[in-house]
Amino acid sequence: MAASPADIALPVHAEITDDELTEIGTILSMWRGINMSAYKDKCMKRRVAIRMRSTRCHDAAEYCNLLRQSPLELDLLQKALTIHVSQFFRNPSMFDKLREEVLPGIFSSCVKTGAGKLRFWCLGCAGGEEPFSLAILLKEDFSKEMRRVQTVIHGTDIDAETIRTAQQGEYVEERIKGVPASLKDRYFRRNGAGFRLVPEIREMVTFMRGDITRTKEYLTSDLVVCRNTLIYFARPDQEKILHGIADILPSGGILVLGKSETLVGDVRQRYEAVCPVERIYRRL
Repeated sequence: MAASPADIALPVHAEITDDELTEIGTILSMWRGINMSAYKDKCMKRRVAIRMRSTRCHDAAEYCNLLRQSPLELDLLQKALTIHVSQFFRNPSMFDKLREEVLPGIFSSCVKTGAGKLRFWCLGCAGGEEPFSLAILLKEDFSKEMRRVQTVIHGTDIDAETIRTAQQGEYVEERIKGVPASLKDRYFRRNGAGFRLVPEIREMVTFMRGDITRTKEYLTSDLVVCRNTLIYFARPDQEKILHGIADILPSGGILVLGKSETLVGDVRQRYEAVCPVERIYRRL
């Protein structure tokens, strides 16, 4: 009796070497424009190994051959390496701090200086949960201020398919479980098995593909949210990214990092802490 697919043992792989990871990175760079060298090796090796196991490749050489022949596998590997799962209003205390202390100051300064426009940017925005959470917060608590100050929200992510998904504003219930019931009723509509944001919120955010390692392409912003993204990068690239953000923030501009992230290296001299607990910093 023939064995079923579930009974067939998957290949056991030796640890991926640095040279093998470099070759895989070269293929990704050539065909997808992804710079894998900036990411932490252990994280990348683990995720590549998962894809190798899924494709039943016995070694890195076989997997490299598959990558050269299969655009689909290139897409799947890119998604495995860059995916960031998120939720609406993740870490609610951070959004409370923005509402109560940070955003009032940003709007007040903008009015005083007569700037007339504010730019908010979420790097590594995944499916759009974070920039849309910010949009809902602004709509709920700063509608009056936004009538006086043009407010722009951008979300960028390296994965083009993820950006297309974010633009739809459609989410399964798990992703919106952090949304208070009153806001859920006001800003989401049932759509099949999931929910879709109302147009007035979807239209507040502009999504674009962007590579966080390309600091010269950064958007001039007044507030940058970059949470749970730096942890995937090696220390030198973390410093490069943080300096890049400092370069596009004005004096007094705000940077928000994830709870497990912090400022590193001499970039610390370019910021002061607004709330160390919530990893909120002000550009000096």
